[in-house]
Amino acid sequence: MLTTTTKTALSTIAALCLAASVQAADLGQPEGETILTISGEITTTNAGATATFDQAMLEAMDTVTYETETIWTEGPQTFTGVLLSDLMELVGATGESLAATAINDYAVKIPATDWVDGGPIIAYLQNGNPMSVRDKGPLWVIYPYDDNPDYQSEVTYSRSIWQLDRITVEK
Repeated sequence: MLTTTTKTALSTIAALCLAASVQAADLGQPEGETILTISGEITTTNAGATATFDQAMLEAMDTVTYETETIWTEGPQTFTGVLLSDLMELVGATGESLAATAINDYAVKIPATDWVDGGPIIAYLQNGNPMSVRDKGPLWVIYPYDDNPDYQSEVTYSRSIWQLDRITVEK
């Protein structure tokens, strides 16, 4: 015969397991080529200990568009993507920073203090078009440089990694 305390504990465990399975189910599975893999200090996954995304999965999220100039392009550019903060929330990121790594293994650190509304996006469109690897794609971390003078710094520019394909959330 189970005590009330044991029943409560079992109910809590069952609820947590159900919540975890619902979170994983909500993430879905990539149907196309995986273009982004997130690992590390995350609670929601869809491929072992990682969360993987194809283009369609990113496009299905709430999108943000920034019109801004960059130090790498000429004139104002329009970038569309998902807020880094939304992506980190979706995967249940609990770290203090992330290591963002490009296809060529170039890596940068982005602190959790940058994962804010109005902060950087993981852009997958530039001027309405997908970005090829040759043109800094398929993913590029873009800050709203023109909207916030604090983003017009060498530190922020160094975090604006292109050809992004991996994120590791770190403690």
